[in-house]
Amino acid sequence: MDERAFYTEAQTTKPAQLNCPYCRQVGEHKLRWLVRKKKDKIPGGADERDRARFAKAASYMVLMDDKTSCPNMRCRKQFDISGIKTMAFI
Repeated sequence: MDERAFYTEAQTTKPAQLNCPYCRQVGEHKLRWLVRKKKDKIPGGADERDRARFAKAASYMVLMDDKTSCPNMRCRKQFDISGIKTMAFI
């Protein structure tokens, strides 16, 4: 059984304070996250290995964006997102 059958997926945005490496201005950026919440019950047709994997599964979030642009009108350069974990357990 595929691991994605254990979760319900949804997208959300969360604000983060990031520093532009070019103009050094701190700005609030809305980052996209993929939220995977563990289902209440195991899907039908699961065997013993799937039950063991389902018991160990946990809800988590994965960062979808890897770059963002500076909100400063004079700068507007794109930069890599750093200093934020790319995965977070809920």
